[in-house]
Amino acid sequence: MERVMDIPKLEVFIGREFPQLGDDFKIEALTEDGVIVRLKTAEKHLRPGGTVSGPSMFALADIGMYLAILARIGPVALAVTTNCSIDFMRKPAAGADMVCHTRLLKLGRVLAVGDVLIYSEGEAAPVARAGLTYSIPPRAT
Repeated sequence: MERVMDIPKLEVFIGREFPQLGDDFKIEALTEDGVIVRLKTAEKHLRPGGTVSGPSMFALADIGMYLAILARIGPVALAVTTNCSIDFMRKPAAGADMVCHTRLLKLGRVLAVGDVLIYSEGEAAPVARAGLTYSIPPRAT
């Protein structure tokens, strides 16, 4: 899938449209069919016991898929999540950054479907897996 936005353009768009994300997420790479995004884990992302919370991992999966889609369709702020199923498979390492690998499976005119694997930094096995579907608004002609 051809990319129309590179990492600097994605970062400018996210900074402008979603300033509430702050510096929590860092785009590490654009891949042939997706993106790699890091959640810079901080105290606010932890739940009791020192592990990364489910909502923080969901946010990472969601922003990862959103960026993978935008990299291919351009700055469409109103592309929205219509479905997400997430499996939490292992406990993340305490305090470690989380790294999300997204893969777009289908990018159509109105729907995008993809898979996400989330890893605890330094671990070989994923801690979570998600499948997401996004609705893409009609493009102005």
